Amino acid sequence: MADKINLGINTLEKIFKTGFASLIARPNVGKSTLLNKIAGQKIAITSPVAQTTRNQIKCIYTDDNSQIIFIDTPGIHKPVNKLGEFLSEESKSSLEDTDLILFLVDAGCQAGPGDRWIVENYLKNSKRPIIIVANKIDTISKNNKPKLELNIISYKQLFNENLPVIKISAKTGKNIRTLLEKIKEYLPAGEKLYPDEEITDQNLRVIVSEVIREKIILNTKDEIPHSVAVIVEDYKQTEKIDKIKAQIIVSAESQKGIIIGKNGALLKKIGTEARLEIEDIAQNKVYLELFVKVKKNWQKDEKALKALGYTVTE
Repeated sequence: MADKINLGINTLEKIFKTGFASLIARPNVGKSTLLNKIAGQKIAITSPVAQTTRNQIKCIYTDDNSQIIFIDTPGIHKPVNKLGEFLSEESKSSLEDTDLILFLVDAGCQAGPGDRWIVENYLKNSKRPIIIVANKIDTISKNNKPKLELNIISYKQLFNENLPVIKISAKTGKNIRTLLEKIKEYLPAGEKLYPDEEITDQNLRVIVSEVIREKIILNTKDEIPHSVAVIVEDYKQTEKIDKIKAQIIVSAESQKGIIIGKNGALLKKIGTEARLEIEDIAQNKVYLELFVKVKKNWQKDEKALKALGYTVTE
């Protein structure tokens, strides 16, 4: 696995701090990209498609004086089916037992209806401290700083208090160290909850299923991403090769045909791309078998959602 990137250590801090920081944002602002940058490897999938993240994912950052457990949640949206309810509940639950909330916003544009909806429905009455994290500063030219500042003001005006703002680029890593040091100010003193080498709570099966789903999202038409799930049915590790069998679940026969493609070409492409990335993560050769199965309207069926690992809170 790739080494964790060196994000700096504050040698002046003597008290070890441990705590949780939940990330909340509208879709596609860069939560997963930020966690991957902090971890130094992929632990959360990314794509231009809304609702890419479907489960809470913990990224564990440890240095000499702190352990920060970041919680990535599904992008906030108004639920339209049982899967949507699950995603919404996942995001809400992450805010109930956390030390700090990171409200991630797009520095390249002003606050919009989605950001206001999050503040009104999730953050307005929160008793947890909030930091506004303005991501994507790399998209704004150095000669356009006034635009950046106006955008920041629009986000601050969503709140009744003057919240701290950290400007970052999750893509390039700019100011990530500054963000980490700011987070530490809000964490309580405490012992480590995870070993130093642990960077996520996701097991290899979960990571593999998410990598496969990412490749499907990136290679298929608009209707597919919201209608697909992946289950790793079998994972056998040996010294020379990891053998993986995974099932791709879709909600209609037409979607099955799209994923398989003409003469199986698209499924083969998805499998090859996923295998190469899994080999990089597992640091071993991988034999990957993919199968496509139809479960009609699974994302609207609570029993099907539970069977696939999505537990909807009533």
